[in-house]
Amino acid sequence: MVSSYSGQRKLKPKMTQEAAKVGVGVFIVRDGRLLLGERHGSHGAGTWALPGGHLELGESIESCARREVLEETGIEVAGVTHLAFTNDIFAAEGKHYVTLFVLAEDWQGEPAVMEPTKCKGWEWFDWNRLPAPLFTPLENLKAQGFVLPT
Repeated sequence: MVSSYSGQRKLKPKMTQEAAKVGVGVFIVRDGRLLLGERHGSHGAGTWALPGGHLELGESIESCARREVLEETGIEVAGVTHLAFTNDIFAAEGKHYVTLFVLAEDWQGEPAVMEPTKCKGWEWFDWNRLPAPLFTPLENLKAQGFVLPT
């Protein structure tokens, strides 16, 4: 994994949280293309993101991935493989997340907009031809040199 740490101390943006939160982003891949949704109604509105969300206290990463994908898309995920993580600072919103990325395995269903107040719609994209703008964690993952497993 490529590190983006420069060794220089940076000024901290004003945060509204007491501690970093954990997010989980789930790669759902079909025919070499990944599923992205256009966010609205929360931080990152107008950007394209993977299905996913907040890791709840005491919840496993796998359970979070399955729960969030089902809640957001209606897709059922049987299992996941751990991929990578990013350190994501949303300075304008005063938020800080560590995002854990996983790959959905043995998933079933067709994507549907299950939370219309949070997502405008789901579409399939090639990793090398992603829409813009991307949600900060996904943008940071690309900047790290991440390559989608085939």
